[in-house]
Amino acid sequence: EVQLVESGGGLVQPGGSLRLSCAASGFTFSIYGMGWVRQAPGKGLEWVSGITGGNGRPTYADSVKGRFTIYRDNPKSTLYLQMNSLKPEDTAVYYCAKSSKTTWDFRYDYRGQGTQVTVSS
Repeated sequence: EVQLVESGGGLVQPGGSLRLSCAASGFTFSIYGMGWVRQAPGKGLEWVSGITGGNGRPTYADSVKGRFTIYRDNPKSTLYLQMNSLKPEDTAVYYCAKSSKTTWDFRYDYRGQGTQVTVSS
């Protein structure tokens, strides 16, 4: 059974940092593309960042480019999202997502339960 469990969310002031983690199990983590998507209050899902399986090439939405870093630890089957220079508009529930392919093409077949990130002073 595929399981994706996010952690690391919380309340942070504008300009602050958080690191999200996603512990994966039930599949061969290193092979698959992985990503982060988010949903702000009253809005739809928004893709944030993705990373390929294997060599781990990252991609980012323009809204987070230069502020967020996605990376993976394949031996630990864990995906991370380092978020710096956070803004109030980054407030959302963040979900870890698994691609059905080695690449990340903005589609996923499994998603975690999410972790809340709130950016506020």
